[in-house]
Amino acid sequence: MKPEYHLTVQQARYFMLRKHGLINDFKFTGKEGILSFIRQVGCIQFDPIDICGKNPELVLQSRIEHFKKSMLSELLYEERALIDYFDKNLSIFAVEDWPHFDSKRASYQKVSLSREAIDRVIDDVLYYIHQNTFACSKDIHLSEKVNWFWNATSLGRATLETLYFRGELVIHHKKGTIKYYALAKDFIDQEILNCPNPNRTRQDQIEWHILRRIGAVGMLWNKASDAWLGIDEMKAAQRNHAFQSLINSKQVIEVAVDGVEMPLYALEQDRLLLESCLETFKNSNWTETLLPRVSFLAPLDNLLWDRNLIKALFNFEYKWEIYTPSTDRKFGYYVLPILYKDALIGRIEMVNNKKDRTLDVKKIWYEKTFKPDREFKKNLRGSLKKFATFNDCTQVNMTK
Repeated sequence: MKPEYHLTVQQARYFMLRKHGLINDFKFTGKEGILSFIRQVGCIQFDPIDICGKNPELVLQSRIEHFKKSMLSELLYEERALIDYFDKNLSIFAVEDWPHFDSKRASYQKVSLSREAIDRVIDDVLYYIHQNTFACSKDIHLSEKVNWFWNATSLGRATLETLYFRGELVIHHKKGTIKYYALAKDFIDQEILNCPNPNRTRQDQIEWHILRRIGAVGMLWNKASDAWLGIDEMKAAQRNHAFQSLINSKQVIEVAVDGVEMPLYALEQDRLLLESCLETFKNSNWTETLLPRVSFLAPLDNLLWDRNLIKALFNFEYKWEIYTPSTDRKFGYYVLPILYKDALIGRIEMVNNKKDRTLDVKKIWYEKTFKPDREFKKNLRGSLKKFATFNDCTQVNMTK
């Protein structure tokens, strides 16, 4: 089947960045912008490590104009418009998507790790939370050690996490890295909580999830990718079948990109955006209209979920080296890609020094093809100042 569109690499990049709101003026603003973006991408991946902001906060600060960390917390734990649960690993998504994950919750009903010990105390733990609204593992005085996923842990923690995995508990709030759990029925609207999964079959679920991940990245190909993480029971055969079904039902657009060996797929609902992007390229001076916007991307940013795709479209190789031994790192412990206009031009390592309320810029590595000019340096300084404010820092310290 012949692809509907043939794009240059630069056109493909431009489309991806327009969709993410990462080019020219900000597309998303305030809490409504957060909800709009998360509904567009399906989910943002959670990671608790906080060197200069947690991963979901970093994803949002690069896209949401005037983003504050408190906005995300309020949407999660006060307004309950968002929820923490498993999608692409542990993620944050709109609470109305909860019914789509009933098969995920059902799968955890079958988890047998330390099940006998956990089943013995579940009713008592649920009663305690019912009486006290919420609880963390320290509130549940069950210190007996049991076998758990990474290491042995307390029976109290294992029980709370089991109930959370099964969907009987949700996260009520957090204090630092400590999670406080509450009954799902008390904090999820009953209409959502009792809604059956709209995906009636396993194949429907896979197709829904593939569309969700294409929307999360912008364009994806039909091959093995980290973008598919968290889609249960999907192997190559199921993925191929799902892609063919989505093509036949015209829910995806097949796109050829110069130099990319296989077709990419965008959502049918993004057709107008794709055509608008192509229209932009009819202006031979279109690059002169690009605003000199500098953004710092999260290590687990949606745009970066398929590192091979980023290499193909942006000629940029990125590895999150946080789990790489220090002696083997090419760059640093917690390094963020730098986006300038429509290109990934380097990496930056920053640390939020909370004691001194200083953003320490430890090092910047530029791509060999990029030479920082006066315009870039000016806008870099402006972006660092905004990033410092995002981290509640009062000054920026450039390490020499």
